[in-house]
Amino acid sequence: MMLNAMMFILEFGAGLIADSAALMADSVDMLGDAAVYAISLYALDRSLRWRAGMALAKGGFILLLGVGVLIEIVVKIVWGHPPISSVMLLFGGMALVANLCCVALLWPYRRHDVNLSSTFECSRNDVLANVGVLAAATLVSLTASPWPDAVIAAIIAFLFFRSALRVVREAWPQYRGVAPAAAE
Repeated sequence: MMLNAMMFILEFGAGLIADSAALMADSVDMLGDAAVYAISLYALDRSLRWRAGMALAKGGFILLLGVGVLIEIVVKIVWGHPPISSVMLLFGGMALVANLCCVALLWPYRRHDVNLSSTFECSRNDVLANVGVLAAATLVSLTASPWPDAVIAAIIAFLFFRSALRVVREAWPQYRGVAPAAAE
């Protein structure tokens, strides 16, 4: 959780300096993960209904992150210029290492319940996003075009939307399936 919060600060600042939509999208995802991890840890000793409710909240939060990324993409396309690829490579690489550590820690719990499953899903998607940021940085360096950055940011947004739908689809039946009296 603290690793993700720290990486959000570093990566978001780097995204501003590099003018990279992909790096900023990935950093916002780090912030989301820090919040998701905190919620997941808090939910561990709660009822099944409560954990499913927290998973629903995480799904909504992930959806909002996707919308934020789409807004950044529009800004990038309208006013953008090529980002600084060396900054993208450095901080994208740091984020990849951080997320691989998170995935390794969560791996044994990835199918434990909907709460931890949704947390693992977020971390796995982050690794994919990090690889995308590194690919975008390489392509920006080779082409001097802002488009690879915008395309990777759009893919990250798609991952947010896909994850949000999956989390909500899994959590909703569990939330509805437990009687409120039993959940308290």
